[in-house]
Order: sequence, then structure tokens, then C-alpha cells
Amino acid sequence: MLELGLYACVFVLIFSAFLGANAFESIPITVSGTANKIIFDGKWTHEFEWKQSSLNTYSYANNTSIVLRSSHQGDFIYIFLDPITDYYLDTMNDYAVVCFDAANNKSPMSNIGDYCFKTSLQGETSTYQGGYSNGTNHFNKIPNPDGFIGVSAVSDINDRYTAVPHPSYEFRVPTNLIGRESVYGFYFLVYDGHSKNTYTYPQNLEFDSDIGISSPDQWGEIYSPDKSLPEFGFPTISLVLTMVLTLLFTVIVRKNPLTRIRNDKIRF
Repeated sequence: MLELGLYACVFVLIFSAFLGANAFESIPITVSGTANKIIFDGKWTHEFEWKQSSLNTYSYANNTSIVLRSSHQGDFIYIFLDPITDYYLDTMNDYAVVCFDAANNKSPMSNIGDYCFKTSLQGETSTYQGGYSNGTNHFNKIPNPDGFIGVSAVSDINDRYTAVPHPSYEFRVPTNLIGRESVYGFYFLVYDGHSKNTYTYPQNLEFDSDIGISSPDQWGEIYSPDKSLPEFGFPTISLVLTMVLTLLFTVIVRKNPLTRIRNDKIRF
């Protein structure tokens, strides 16, 4: 029994470590057949515009909610951020940032494979690349790449979640820049210029950057199940469970008197 208890303790420790390392919920991103028809005006333009995309909703303090829609088609990833409870319209001050890391190496310092994209309400759009020793949080502003779109506007009655006007943000990110992968390190931030609060995925992150970028080791993940990628996390869990169950079964068989008798008869 002591041996069995030791194996159980090992399992609990391994499983706890796994959960601790993946405290965020990974985001599935779906393939779309209609994303190339999106009208990039910074809002949900018509009933079906972002319908063929993954849906994730995040809740924060003060009854704040942010909707994320994501999809990919061809050479682009499409992101729609909808802070549906921000009823104060702060032109140029409200903004959103999305970041991708194709290597998903969770490094504490950014590298040249880390890219972030920022757009402000009815304002300008910027692209940032990691790996710069003199940049803000090691990110430096670079020219916007070909094919990239980032735009923000005030929502209208076509918004799927509320008819109350609020900022919303649309992005089209070229995969020839960030790399074509089944799983990316992923991060977003939405800044409310009225309350001066920031809302992030993963939630409640801190950052030193004035552009709102946390270090890549704090980013979550976005993955594509339709690219033959198993749903994130389960392969690792299955491997751990298989190992532990095999060990437990071996211990039980060895300690079972009937098994020992059968083995003795076979040897006889």
C-alpha cells in the first residue's frame, strides 16, 4: 500500500504542475470560408460578417465583458475584439493590442518572431516586432506589413451583442509575417480610455510597456484544431494518465495473491 500511495503522490504532483503551467484557457481558432468577405470598418457590419468564427467571451471586474471572435482563411488570421460594456467613446484613447508568437517558446524576453499589432478608436494602427534591445519592453515599432489591417470604430445596431454604441476592433494579420503554425503564443489587451483600466488575455496581466505589451512568457495560446492539431493539453494529460495507470496496474498485479499463485503454477 505504501508503494501505491507513493505512485498516487507522484501523479498528483505531475498533474498539479501541468495545470499550474497552463493556468490560462487556450483559444481554438476556426477555419472560415467567409473571412475574406469581411468589411474592415472597425465594427460588426452585417448579421453574418463574423458569424463563421470562434467565439470566446471574457468577464472582468466591474461587470466588464469582452468578446473575442477569431478565424483563419488563406494567408491571414482574423481577430475581432468587442468590449461590449465600454459605453464611453474615447476617440484616440481607447485602443486594443493583439500579439502572436509562432515559436510559442514562452520566453521572458521578446525575440524577432514576436509581433504585436495596435489600433486605437478612429486612430492610427501600428506594428511592433520583438527582439530589440533598445525598444519598449524589447518591442520596436516597424512599418505595417503588406496585407495587414487594423481598424477601430464605434459599433452600431448591427453588433451581435448590444445595440449600445461602444468601441470595437478588427484585425487582419498576414501569416507570411508571423509564420503559419497550428499553435501560437497569443495575447490581447483592450484599454478603456475613460476608466484607464486595461483588460487582457490571459487575464490580469501586468506590464511595463507604454504600448500595453506584457512579456511573452505570460501570453496564452491560440490553436487550430482543423490543422490536424489535437485539442491543446489533452495529449500531455493522456500521456501522464497512461504512465500512472500502467504503474498502478503493475503494483496491483504484483501484490495480488491469485496472480502469484498462477505464476507459481506456471513455473511449476
